[in-house]
Amino acid sequence: MNSAINFVELENRIISATYRNLMVKAKVVLVELASGAQIASPVTTISSPLPAGSLRIRLPDSVRAGTYYLKALNAHGMPAARSVDFRID
Repeated sequence: MNSAINFVELENRIISATYRNLMVKAKVVLVELASGAQIASPVTTISSPLPAGSLRIRLPDSVRAGTYYLKALNAHGMPAARSVDFRID
């Protein structure tokens, strides 16, 4: 099963994304490209039993400008999918 997470847009510090083949309890995290550091907040947990859906992630003020990507982790904490890189200004 090929899981995917697709960055759609960033507007007013809200990230919109779609996903497919992510199981319930999968987590979506924000990762800084330059350092590879996973940002502690926000973390979004998939709660829908449907295999596809969309999500909106509000960025806290603590997230600074830079290039990031979304990473989906399965229920065991292993990487399941990665989005394209995007810029937060």
